[in-house]
Formats: sequence, structure tokens, C-alpha cells
Amino acid sequence: MNLRYPAESPHPVVRRLATGEFDEGPEYATYRRRGTTDWLLVQTLDGQGRFGQVAAAPGSVTLVHPRTLHDYATVGGRWHFLYAHLHPKPDWLPLLDWPEVAPGIVQLHPAAPTFERIAEHLRDAVRHQHSVLPHAEQLSANSLEAALLWCDTQNPKAVQIDDRLLRAIELIDQDLTASLDVPRLARAVNLSVSRFAHLFREQLGVSPQQFVERRRLDAAARLLELTSRPVASVAAQVGYADPLYFATRFRLHTGSSPTLYRKRS
Repeated sequence: MNLRYPAESPHPVVRRLATGEFDEGPEYATYRRRGTTDWLLVQTLDGQGRFGQVAAAPGSVTLVHPRTLHDYATVGGRWHFLYAHLHPKPDWLPLLDWPEVAPGIVQLHPAAPTFERIAEHLRDAVRHQHSVLPHAEQLSANSLEAALLWCDTQNPKAVQIDDRLLRAIELIDQDLTASLDVPRLARAVNLSVSRFAHLFREQLGVSPQQFVERRRLDAAARLLELTSRPVASVAAQVGYADPLYFATRFRLHTGSSPTLYRKRS
């Protein structure tokens, strides 16, 4: 029996990741019988698309596994979406274990505020990838990882984090130089200090103070990797007024001094 397939669409060449934003009309369609070797992530912003018989409605984030049939198209008059073709880092793989809606296709429907955060990070990934910065691809990958981390907060297969804690985490990440003590964070999410501290440790496994320090030191590590700023400047940018104290905490966190860490990176 001679089976006939639609015309094969071009295959993207993806070294690590390729991102973009499409706003397509009713004629848009893609068909790749054997899929691609990368993962495909699509966040539908407006209009509607489909993956085979799976609807890609506004508010959905769809992920297609490698070597899964690509048969996706606009449904109706318009499909506006952000996308990323990616070869994930090994430590990203647990973030891609979403509920399956068809063979090789998984999907999430994040709550509205989180959906917007995901879109913001994906747009950052697009912007960085098309910039002329020396570390544009790494910056793009970092933004994509942030989008996947926010997706994971909406994954019913993952450990669910209380929305109030998510707001506190967002407050922390917005300004690492701020005074991020427990009373201020607790007030910001309308919890008592004791309830906030208990809930934080219960769900995240560390105290709020430990979490803040990890966020600051992880941010410092990225600045040391990506910039040539003096160590004292890096320390100040992540909330440490005393460079010597920063260096001590950084060494405990990474096993290296800031200067040695930068040389190794």
C-alpha cells in the first residue's frame, strides 16, 4: 500500500536552542513525519493552533518530544505563539516531565500570572538570542531555563509550591540588593512571620534566609562568569556591602574564591 504524506517541512538546524515569536494566519502549517532531534516548546498567546488533534489554545504551553511527528497548524484565522527548539541540559530534563496529552506531546495550562512570567522569560530568550552580546546564547539559555522553572511551578506532576511563596520568590529575584529579611517577606505575602518561615521550610527545604543567600550567590556566580566587573562591584550588585564577607560566603557556597571561580569559568 502506497501511503501518501503531506509535503515535508524544512527541518531547523538547532545547535543548542532556537527561539522566536510567530503571529501566523490560517495558511500556517508544518509537517515533519519523523519530527526533529530537538524538543519543541510552544506557548500560545492568542488565536489557536493544534498539534495533531491536540488543541493549542490561548494560555497553553505545549512541548513536543524529540522524534515525535510534527503536524501542527493554525486553527481558525490566527495563531500567535512563542517557541523554542532546544537541546536541554541534563538538569533540565526533570522540568520537562509534564502531563501527556498525546504520544510524545505534553502540555500545561498555567495560571494567568505565571503564564505571563513564562512569556516574559521566553521573550527575553528571543531577545538575547538575536543580540550581539558576547554571551548572547548563554543569556538566552538562562532565560529559557527561567521559563521552564516557572512552568514547573504549574506542573501537576511536580511538587506544588504555595502561590504566596512564589510571590515571595519573585520579590527576592526582583531586587537582590533590597533588605530581604523574613518579616518584610512575610508582610509582602500577608502571612505571619512564624507561618511564613514554617511554610517556606516545609515546601522548599531551606529557611528563607538560606534561600535568599543562595539566590544572591548564584546571581554573583553568573556575573563572574559573564562580566569582567570587579569582585566588589559584583558583591554590591547582589546585596553584599562587605566584599570580604561576600568572598567568605561565596567560598562556602562554591568551594572557590570569587577570583578563582572566574578564572575557572
